[in-house]
This record gives sequence, C-alpha cells and structure tokens, in this order.
Amino acid sequence: MKRKPKNIAGVWSLLAVALAIVTLLSLCDELNLPGGLTLKTSGIAERLTREPELPPEEAATLSPDSLIEKMNPDTVAVAKPDTTSHNILIFGDSMLEGLTRRLAAYADENGHTLNSVIWYSSSTKVWAEGDTLRKFIKKYHPSYIFISLGGNELFIRDIAQSREKYVRKILKEIGDIPYIWIGPPNWKKDTGINDLIASCTAPGCFFLSNGMHFDRQKDGAHPTYESAALWVDSIARWMPLHAAHPIKMKKPTKATGRAASQVMLTPPK
Repeated sequence: MKRKPKNIAGVWSLLAVALAIVTLLSLCDELNLPGGLTLKTSGIAERLTREPELPPEEAATLSPDSLIEKMNPDTVAVAKPDTTSHNILIFGDSMLEGLTRRLAAYADENGHTLNSVIWYSSSTKVWAEGDTLRKFIKKYHPSYIFISLGGNELFIRDIAQSREKYVRKILKEIGDIPYIWIGPPNWKKDTGINDLIASCTAPGCFFLSNGMHFDRQKDGAHPTYESAALWVDSIARWMPLHAAHPIKMKKPTKATGRAASQVMLTPPK
C-alpha cells in the first residue's frame, strides 16, 4: 500500500515563523507577543555591530599612522602651524628615560631647547602635592610642556575619586602654557587613569598611548629605547592634525640627542 505524501507545508510555516521571531529579537531589545508574553533580546545585534576593541596583538599589525588614527581619532580645530622655536619642558616619571632621548633629537632638528625632569616612581599625587613643578617652571620658563605621568597609577582603585584633584592641580600649575599629556604605555588594563586624564585635559592636549604596541625592557613595563623612539615619532605624526597647539616636529636625521638640562630626582619617600 502506498503511503500518502506528508503535508510538510505546515512544518515549513512554523519554521518560518520561528525564524522571523529570532530575527526580530536579534534586532530589538524585546518583543511583545499576544497574551502578555515578552521575549528579551539575544544580544546578537549588539555583538555584531559594536566597535571592536583593539588588543595589543592586533595593534602590532597596524601601520603607525593607522594605529595613531585608531587610538586618537578626534581631530580638533588646531591653531595655525607654529614655526617658532620653543623652550620645551618635559617632566614626569621614569618613562622619560626613553622619551627624552628621542625628543632631544627632535629639539635639535627643529631649533627647540629641551629641559627634562625625571622623578623616579612619581605620580600625579607626588607632583601635585609639592612645589616641585612650580619651581621648574620658574627655572626654565618653558613655552611648551610635555607631561608623562600615569604609569605608576594604572591599578589604583577609585582612580577618579582619588586622583582627579591631583591631575587638575598639575594642569592649573601649567596654566596657559601649551602642553601635551602623553598617556602611559599600558602593559595591562588600567583602572581608569587614561580616561581620567583625557577627561581633565583640554581637547587636543592628550595623546592616548594605550593600545599601541611596545617592545618592553626586562621589567615588562618600560618600553625599550628603540620602542620609546617610535613612540615619540608617533606623537610627532599625530600633532599636526590632532594637537591643539602643534609645533615644529620635523623628523630628525639622528636617532637620539641630549637635553640641554636633565634633572633626575630620587623616588619620593
């Protein structure tokens, strides 16, 4: 006896309805059904459309210019190109060891004078609580300032509550002097120091280093001198379109230079 063909039209209709419900749920927050039933979203749409984070291993595959654009995407209304020579002060923690060597070469190439003050193991708290910064600003009379602080504050809890007043005190001490705050070269995820500095600094005055690839010294934290040189090169390429006050930063022909004055302060007690 021949079996009657099964009517599969009904089955396909049910599958089509189920697929439609799943699709709607992936594109909206919730779906209200007859009888007072509410189905919550699956979260698929958010995972497919959100901006991906940039892990260090991915950052290593990007070209320097595309990486800078990825980390620091905002373009500000920059001032006219500044062709004058500047008296530059760079101050901060031990990250200055690598930064100063390369920045000094830029200073020599572009007619600037560089003064460097390294305070080992220092933090925004240490710089803000005393009068050290005020004394060096008075001593060197800088017309441009680079800051490198935050590396010793990557893992502090309640960072905004405990450190914002110090960041703002430093910026108040700098006053109207044009500046760039160079964010720390994270080796692990921080608890918010980069976000804090970015929220306190003026537009075009903070360079986000977190997310860039760095070759590290044996301590696993400080970039090698070669990597620190590339770090400065990245800042120099970023400045013309993104810095609020860009200055002459033509790439130097020599790899390193010497600051006109370099002060090294012992770690605070």
